[in-house]
Amino acid sequence: MGRHHKKDDDKATADGDHRKHMKQLAKLGAVAAGAYAMHEKHKAQEPENARSHRVKEEIAATIAVGLAIHEHHKKEAQKHGHHHS
Repeated sequence: MGRHHKKDDDKATADGDHRKHMKQLAKLGAVAAGAYAMHEKHKAQEPENARSHRVKEEIAATIAVGLAIHEHHKKEAQKHGHHHS
């Protein structure tokens, strides 16, 4: 009783590493979507295909904001002891 198993430690470490990795990927995705939105905003200034670039800009900006909000809600849930994926 009360024994600590290396296998359990390894699983806990792997889970923590996976969670950290996913959090980093979410942040990277938000940054990439924001950068793409800025690129499309610049391209939308050109008269040729301006409408298409404006649509792409709006979609990318929405994704960036959505990812940021999702991360914020996860952080708030953790602060209050709730589990949120």
